[in-house]
Amino acid sequence: MAAGCTRRTTLLAAGALLASATLRHAAAADRTVVRAGVLKFGTVSWELDTVRANGFDRQAGIDLQLVELAGNPATQVALQAGGVEVIVSDWLWVSRMRSKGEALSFIPYSTAVGALVVPAKSAIAGIGDLRGKRIGVAGSPLDKSWLLLKALATDRYGLSLDRDAQPFFAAPPLLNSKIADGDLDAVLTFWPFAARLEAKGMRVTMTVSDMLEALGQPATVPSIGYVFREEWARANPDAIAGFQAATNRAKILLAQSDAAWERLAPLMQAEDDATFRILRDRYRDGIPRRWTEEERAGAAKLYALLARLGGRELVGDAPTIAPGTFWTGGA
Repeated sequence: MAAGCTRRTTLLAAGALLASATLRHAAAADRTVVRAGVLKFGTVSWELDTVRANGFDRQAGIDLQLVELAGNPATQVALQAGGVEVIVSDWLWVSRMRSKGEALSFIPYSTAVGALVVPAKSAIAGIGDLRGKRIGVAGSPLDKSWLLLKALATDRYGLSLDRDAQPFFAAPPLLNSKIADGDLDAVLTFWPFAARLEAKGMRVTMTVSDMLEALGQPATVPSIGYVFREEWARANPDAIAGFQAATNRAKILLAQSDAAWERLAPLMQAEDDATFRILRDRYRDGIPRRWTEEERAGAAKLYALLARLGGRELVGDAPTIAPGTFWTGGA
């Protein structure tokens, strides 16, 4: 009798497990898969990993999958080839692609850009002190932050940084190493690398947001965002809405919960507690607070400035931002 009960109980339990698995599979089948192309240790993975860990994607009716790629160019290729549905890039690239006939769209991810960083005991107090200095610049001569810094140096101090300083263009990790070794006087770099330098005691002389304000530009315009094919978004309105809802919930959680950050520590690769805290705080500083027509108009104004500074090499043949660059819900 006991053996029969045990056998019957086992069969019932197995049946329940099978039914549960079937229901889970059916539920998953009802959710649209959204593949996001990410860099393994990029800041975007912090937010999207938070989405998945807390089930915000499932609760929003999607199944978010992260596809790790080798670099930003690889994410762009994957999006264009249909290998992923979403990547992170800037709206300048989105506008340029739309002008070429490829209908991509953008929703905000972060307002954080970067900063000009100098050693703690440096005599450099502002842009006017950069004459003759060795300046490390993350990226290329067409880096947007470098164009803004040059414009401000010319406008306020009559400096041509290409001529009056010694710019050195390289990848951010190399720049961090060189300024630590004393081979550079200042570094203009992306915010996660600026944060790591801050944690080592270096000083932020000016943020890119400060530069924008000084040039009469809006400083709260999201610099980078989630980018996707417009055709996909129109065909899957619930999926893009669910993705927005899920990532917004992750932003709220990361803005409010220190415990949520403790879980992310391995992904952040922070060398010490100071680096961990500054990375967390700078991410929080970059969470977009508003995304209205005012911010979109501000982006169009900034585009016009960057088009003038960078020319065709930066923006192609389009003197103004392409209509549809910013996703407004399919309207």
